[in-house]
Amino acid sequence: MDLPNFIRAVFALALTLGLIGLATVALRKYGPDAIARLQGPKKDRRLKIVETLVLDPTRRVVILDCDGQERLVLLGEGRIVADLPKGR
Repeated sequence: MDLPNFIRAVFALALTLGLIGLATVALRKYGPDAIARLQGPKKDRRLKIVETLVLDPTRRVVILDCDGQERLVLLGEGRIVADLPKGR
C-alpha cells in the first residue's frame, strides 16, 4: 500500500467517524421529541395512568383514568388479574 492510498483510507475513516459523531449529537439534541414536535399539538388523551404501585416482582397495581372514571387494575405475569372500579 503506497502513501496516497493510506492517506485516503485514514481520511475516509475520519470522515465516517465524524459523521457518526455528528449523528449522535443530533439524535441526543433533537431525537426523542423531534417527531412529536413535527406532528403538531397533542390531542387530549382519554386514558391516563394516575398511579402505580409494585407489589412484588410479578404483580403491580395501576389506577387508570378513562373519561373521568378511575379503575383499579391488578397486573401480574403478563395478564390482567383483576379489574375493579376504584370506589369498591
